[in-house]
Amino acid sequence: MRKKKRNDLKEAAIGAFFFTSGILAVLVLIGIFLTLLATAVPAFREIPVGKFFGHSRWDPTSPEKAEYGLLSMIASTLLVTAGALLLAVPIGIAVAAYLSDVAPWRVREVLKPVVEILAGIPSVVVGFLGLVLFGPALARLFHTANGLNALNGSILLAVMSLPTIISISEDSLNAVPKAYSEASLALGASRWQTLVRVKLPAALSGIVAAVMLGLGRAIGETMTVLMATGNARSFPRGLLSSVRTMTADIAIELGEAPYFTTHYYALFAIGLVLFVMTFAVNLAADVVLRRYQERER
Repeated sequence: MRKKKRNDLKEAAIGAFFFTSGILAVLVLIGIFLTLLATAVPAFREIPVGKFFGHSRWDPTSPEKAEYGLLSMIASTLLVTAGALLLAVPIGIAVAAYLSDVAPWRVREVLKPVVEILAGIPSVVVGFLGLVLFGPALARLFHTANGLNALNGSILLAVMSLPTIISISEDSLNAVPKAYSEASLALGASRWQTLVRVKLPAALSGIVAAVMLGLGRAIGETMTVLMATGNARSFPRGLLSSVRTMTADIAIELGEAPYFTTHYYALFAIGLVLFVMTFAVNLAADVVLRRYQERER
């Protein structure tokens, strides 16, 4: 009887711990949102919302008239992030499939630590490599004045996103029941057909989650894009143009912006936009996953 009561108390304590942790995570998220919102709202007393989102000129220190147009930075952020995903997603899924189903165990034992080490490289080191290695190489390849452009940032962000995409995608592929593969092989399918038509679709939810986490890593990265993209305020005209992302602008200007000024509040407004963009991406991913699971049923 006492033992049963102890077990019940332990289960109740564990349940309360996890419930409290979940509530705490939600409260922290709400607190961040409310802090950003409260600090960003005063900016729109001086800046029209339409001008803030619809104009591309950002020059808060102009002696004539300060300009607060976010459009060019939004476009730059989306351009660099899209370029990173175009590079990272196919490579990451291919490497995950190779490690899961193709690679010999000796190769797997070598590659997995390499991927984990890649995840631990500081972003400032990756940005430095963009400055001294990828930048000059891109300048010679495309005959540009310098290699500090959106393409350089996309390549570096793709490298930084790869460990997340590879690790989670591989775990999702390994989690697919072996009975699926055995049934496919028993029906005469090749290993390649089994991988492409059985395992990858079965692991799609985990792969989508991996891609979304990689997207979150890319869209929120600061130091790498700050060092490697050129930080030009003009509207991007392609991957070979210098750009300034929203995260880079916050890092550059927040330390110099006087407190409680329009410039200071506008930078928090940029942070609020980043928060909303990230939330929208995760919400869209959740909707896609739910629809996919409903189709599977």
